[in-house]
Amino acid sequence: MDITAGTRASDAERAQVADALGRHLAEGRLDVTEYNERLSRVYDTATIEDLRPVLSDLPPLTTETAAPRTARIPIWQRIEGGAWLGVSLLCIVIWAAISLGTGEFTYPWPLWVIGPWGAALVFRVLTGWEAGASNHHRHHLR
Repeated sequence: MDITAGTRASDAERAQVADALGRHLAEGRLDVTEYNERLSRVYDTATIEDLRPVLSDLPPLTTETAAPRTARIPIWQRIEGGAWLGVSLLCIVIWAAISLGTGEFTYPWPLWVIGPWGAALVFRVLTGWEAGASNHHRHHLR
């Protein structure tokens, strides 16, 4: 007995819609909040028919846009790099304020926040670790 009217969506079809959303995010058509909302709908959906409305108000990606780009740093690593930079600056400002408040340089504890996280980011960028995750299942919904 078929409970759902429509063709069931596969993980690969969900991944390609998620990839298309990521490209629309990268091109500035979606903000991060709307991207996250749509991405949640993609992975909560059961049928292909339910996947189509997620992209319905976005222009179709051209072959030039849809072609895999050889971006050195994937979007999620750029976002994480921005978060790392923001947290690093915040830690340095807090450390500087404490040092100024006490009248002497205090222990440079921000290095324990900045160093390991930054080293992990640099390692992932230089080795390309995780960079291939978005290149899987580049098929379009029919």
